[in-house]
Amino acid sequence: MHDQANNQVMQTGYKAWDRTTRWFHWINVLCVIGLAVFGLAILNEKSFGVSADGKVLLKTLHTYVGYVFAANLGWRFVWAFIGGSSARWRALLPFGAGYTRSLREYVRGFAAGKAPDYLGHNPLGRIMVLFLLISLLTQAVTGLVLAGTDLYKPPFGGSIAEWVTKGDPDKLAMLTPGSKDAVDPAAYDEMRRFRKPFITTHEYNFYALMALIFLHVVGVVVTEIRERNGLVSAMITGEKVFSARPIDIPEAKSSTDD
Repeated sequence: MHDQANNQVMQTGYKAWDRTTRWFHWINVLCVIGLAVFGLAILNEKSFGVSADGKVLLKTLHTYVGYVFAANLGWRFVWAFIGGSSARWRALLPFGAGYTRSLREYVRGFAAGKAPDYLGHNPLGRIMVLFLLISLLTQAVTGLVLAGTDLYKPPFGGSIAEWVTKGDPDKLAMLTPGSKDAVDPAAYDEMRRFRKPFITTHEYNFYALMALIFLHVVGVVVTEIRERNGLVSAMITGEKVFSARPIDIPEAKSSTDD
């Protein structure tokens, strides 16, 4: 009991994640859940007995959530240039001077049960962040293209609508998602061929993203159990706790140093 009390006294809190980073994380979580639910419903429309109008509704809801998802991701990319030290690109991605050495040291330490403490992402976590950001960005870009080809929604829907109607004002006025009544058949078929690689990428990348998220959650849980630095709670409170100053920001002040 005495040793446990001393260990608790030695723990010092450090601000790890700023409010913007935490908001991005949880908005992203909610958007990914919503997009996954709508996306799976669209993919399994026949099994669920979804009508043609119902499918358009599902795609519309999927698109609106996708706009929030894309805007949130875009802001996170901007924040990586102007945010706090733990939110910047240099703390997110597995690059930069000394990264390979840090990765080796972290892996050896983690295997031995004595991993170095990091206020931001540890070297293994930065690899996962890179793959997650690539997958999230791929999903956002392909989704925006599909919103134009399926529903004629922004940002590409106007150009797609002109394409499939050959710019005919009367046909443009009558163009309706899910209907081919106002389209030029040849132009519409050409558009669908253009669309095919985007929908294929969107679908397969969805499964890849789900796998990455699963690995991410497992990694967070394992790291939390092994290191006990408040990794999970830090994405709510912004604070991690350590018995020694984190090695990635030697100049950092603890949350009790103010």
